Amino acid sequence: MVVAVDGSALSLRAVEKAVHLQGLIPHAEIFLICVYKHHSLFEASLSIGRPVDMDIPDKVLSDYAKEVVTHAKEHALSAGATQVRGFVKSGRPSRVIVRFAREKEADLIIIGTRGTHSDKDGMLLGSVSHRVTSAAKCPVLVV
Repeated sequence: MVVAVDGSALSLRAVEKAVHLQGLIPHAEIFLICVYKHHSLFEASLSIGRPVDMDIPDKVLSDYAKEVVTHAKEHALSAGATQVRGFVKSGRPSRVIVRFAREKEADLIIIGTRGTHSDKDGMLLGSVSHRVTSAAKCPVLVV
């Protein structure tokens, strides 16, 4: 099963749900994925001059995503997970999560209702969870 994590409390609840399900399904493996999105608006704001080390914003985002996955993996292991692996990818989160689940032949995607950048007073589902539920070919559990 694929679990999307972003550092939010809801994504850690998704990890906990995956660990619970892993206990019910022999040999189930948990694939944690954190997707960071390159912000092209930042790049556009530098149209006057382009620094040599333009990849620094992506490196910061990638490093943060690695920390999120490491923390989620530790959380899963402390909750009793037996087989858990972490991945960091770049791109549009909903598309990357769905493609990753297809590549891993996942039977289930688990995702929080809202992530770290959502309007808590707004929609019932965040935009990423909504897009994943719409595009995934396998079942999606929204926590």
